[in-house]
Amino acid sequence: MPTRSALLVIDMQNATVAMAHRGAETVAAIAGLSERARAAGVPVVTVRQRDEGMVFGTEGWQVVPELAPREGEPVVDKTTPDSFLDTGLDALLGELGVTEVIVTGFATEVCVDTTARQALSRGYDLVVVADGHTTSVRGPEDGDLMPADRSVAQYNAIYRTIGWPGRRVRLRAAADVDLSPA
Repeated sequence: MPTRSALLVIDMQNATVAMAHRGAETVAAIAGLSERARAAGVPVVTVRQRDEGMVFGTEGWQVVPELAPREGEPVVDKTTPDSFLDTGLDALLGELGVTEVIVTGFATEVCVDTTARQALSRGYDLVVVADGHTTSVRGPEDGDLMPADRSVAQYNAIYRTIGWPGRRVRLRAAADVDLSPA
């Protein structure tokens, strides 16, 4: 069966990008990849967090302008770190004939990782975009949390080496993501 990819842009909203490590660089990497995906006919799916800290309709809840979905593009709202849980994302990807998800977004250790692993568990091949995911800036008040740059690097190392029976898992820089059908 030929590969059909979809690009997932997870939680790249004003409130999250404002606290993101290398936020501008991550937005730029995802924006460039999104434009390439659209040009190649690859669906771009925007996923938005919605909870007490990310209230529907507020400025913080809005997707950053550089990554705002285009008219007619699918948007999925979620209330947990898992972009698949109670959202209809799996059904949407099935309707689109998607066999591989390309994962980008915020936050590396939470929504990005949870969604990536759920995609594998649901039978999708996976591409994690090495420069297309980020986490929050960390300070002394964050105690035992790993510094943001180390956390992103650790998750990239995990996805460079992780094995998943029957699934293809790849880590690629945004510029190196292959968007041609296999």
